[in-house]
Amino acid sequence: MNVRDSEHMIAELNKKEPYELTVELSDADLIIINTCSVREKPVAKLFSEIGVFNKHKKEGAKIGVTGCTASHLGKDIIKRAPAVDFVLGARNVSKITEVVDKKHAVEIATDFDESSYDFGEYRSNPFKAMVNISIGCDKTCTFCIVPATRGEEISIPSELIISEITKAVNTGAKEVMLLGQNVNNYGRRFGTSEEVCDFTQLLQKISLIDGLERIRFTSPHPLHMDDTFLHEFATNPKICKQIHVPLQSGSTSLLKAMKRGYTKENFLNRCAKIRNLCPEATISTDIIVGFPSESDADFEETMDVLEQVRFEQLFSFKYSPRPHTEAADFDNQIDNALSGARLTKLQARHTEILDEIMVKQMGAVHKVYFDELKANGRVSGRSDDGKLFFVEGSEELLGKIVDVKVTKVSRGALDGVLV
Repeated sequence: MNVRDSEHMIAELNKKEPYELTVELSDADLIIINTCSVREKPVAKLFSEIGVFNKHKKEGAKIGVTGCTASHLGKDIIKRAPAVDFVLGARNVSKITEVVDKKHAVEIATDFDESSYDFGEYRSNPFKAMVNISIGCDKTCTFCIVPATRGEEISIPSELIISEITKAVNTGAKEVMLLGQNVNNYGRRFGTSEEVCDFTQLLQKISLIDGLERIRFTSPHPLHMDDTFLHEFATNPKICKQIHVPLQSGSTSLLKAMKRGYTKENFLNRCAKIRNLCPEATISTDIIVGFPSESDADFEETMDVLEQVRFEQLFSFKYSPRPHTEAADFDNQIDNALSGARLTKLQARHTEILDEIMVKQMGAVHKVYFDELKANGRVSGRSDDGKLFFVEGSEELLGKIVDVKVTKVSRGALDGVLV
């Protein structure tokens, strides 16, 4: 979502003046730091980055801080770092042209509704499109700062989504990634529209776009994975067979403390349904270790889910207390060393599982959509089920879906040859 927000800001700025991207800091007239605040580390890094940029930027260059950290720190960013020229919250992306020339402007309202705003066109990769389908979040997960930084959940009208995807397809994209904090809760609330459309219906509408061959989405919520949605996922040939199912914890008691809305058994049921309906699908997940009061038994429940589902990809982190969240004030915060040991155990076992999964790919043939040139005469792309591939080739492969046979496996990627 941050990548797409950055693209939106570039597009809006280009409406105002002919901006160009540069990799040379000394050339930049405008430096934008688009931030995340889900964990503590990026927030700490922000102020050191501001210092570096301020030291090395050319005279007169502006520095702006945008995104979630901008939303929750607001004017305090400028108090701590007066070199910052403006602060723009994650819910105020369309206001970039208003603040860029207004010294020490701060726009961070989380109730601002830009769900019907028609952003300018800019994509960093012409072969695939990222498209927001909703903004904000209505969940009350006790560990998560996002509702405080991105506001209440509002769905973007389907005609705007269809229009944006169609424009991308007409300029070369064959794949779209639908974005939202809880994409499969789409349609719960619209800002100015009286539209009635849920996520499954949106997927069906998007599937009708001529020239669009692949649909991905992130992140769905286990709570909204009803049978109708999972059937559409499994049977719609345009939907890529890769799905993210965020677990967070395998302990039902911790899930309740996290206010996730499901139990361990509910989660396992949905994953079993996916495996049954669509055996070729890959499942990824998020896991937090060391959530307040997590016992050894709670952690072993998480390990049990890992063993049962055998996720193809795992995003795992130690719990990080965040401002504006309930869990930051919970008793029984877990010692950092203990959390670290649990994280190491979890990741080590997942590495073993991943090795077992990937070695079976040797010699397999996948349809790979190539979308990026790499160094040394290589091209990269992804299979329908989300595996990263590298082959020898040139720009002639870009934008094409080609059969590739696996010749070398590793945990993170596969090498192959064209078939």
